[in-house]
Amino acid sequence: MRTARKAGTTGCMTRATDHHPVRLRRSVLSVPADNPRALAKIKDLAADAVIFDLEDAVAPDRKSQARDALVRHLSAERPDGEAIIRINMAESGFSEADLAAALAASPDAILLPKVESPADVQTVLDWLAENDAPDSLRLWAMIETPRGVLNVPAIAEMGRTLGGRLDCFVVGLNDLRKATGVPALAGRTYLVPWLMQVLLAARGSGLDAIDAVFNDFRDAESFGAECRQGRDMGYDGKMLIHPAQIDTANHCFGVEPAALEEAQAIIDAFARPEHAGKGVINLGGRMVERLHLDQAQKLAAKAEIIEKRKAKP
Repeated sequence: MRTARKAGTTGCMTRATDHHPVRLRRSVLSVPADNPRALAKIKDLAADAVIFDLEDAVAPDRKSQARDALVRHLSAERPDGEAIIRINMAESGFSEADLAAALAASPDAILLPKVESPADVQTVLDWLAENDAPDSLRLWAMIETPRGVLNVPAIAEMGRTLGGRLDCFVVGLNDLRKATGVPALAGRTYLVPWLMQVLLAARGSGLDAIDAVFNDFRDAESFGAECRQGRDMGYDGKMLIHPAQIDTANHCFGVEPAALEEAQAIIDAFARPEHAGKGVINLGGRMVERLHLDQAQKLAAKAEIIEKRKAKP
């Protein structure tokens, strides 16, 4: 892979949300790409998105077999939600073969591990452009190192360009804990500031943000508490390591009926002829701005996706 050009030069500047379609990402399940049993079960799971992992979950001597298995699998069967392939770092020596396999498998997105600077994203953008990747192919970035957290605002700016492809952040707390020495305490007290830093940067560029994995899939109570914490911090969903976690994540990061009712009221109010062109309206004694309309429309779109999923046989 050649040296990246100056980061952020791809595409023209635009509003942060103009080219980021609404996606349902409550539950993002990670599956080893070389595990045939895990791959076979995906079709029966209710995960909104699946990360097919070529990185940490696959031993170095099995990378080639994992790529071949993944291409065969996605050529024959697609998950109901998004399909994301996590590749290896450029320094590993596996990344170009991973990218070639990803193009052959046609996922919805490629997940870049341990992103620490805009250049890490730009390098992959350049490779995709040189290899005629479809415009629909998106990039996700894992923020899991101290440098990644420190540089996350600049990394997020890559998502503000039309050709930037960057669409979503995934937080990796296991690596971040290891690098910083912060223990895995209940409530993530000393990690919350970094989680909020990632969330703020994501929102500033119209990106989604996925909360980190919870390692003990048998501890359903603590997992539920962490999902609720992530939801309250503003995260869109959670990365999962086991199918047993899917239902809880879908529930916690779902659309509450009361919130949907309020969103619909805002949408209906702005649609009235007397409010045409207004930036602020009075709704039941409360001042509501167009930014609230944008939020309401996004929530309603997610609710519609959920209902369509439920209607599938």
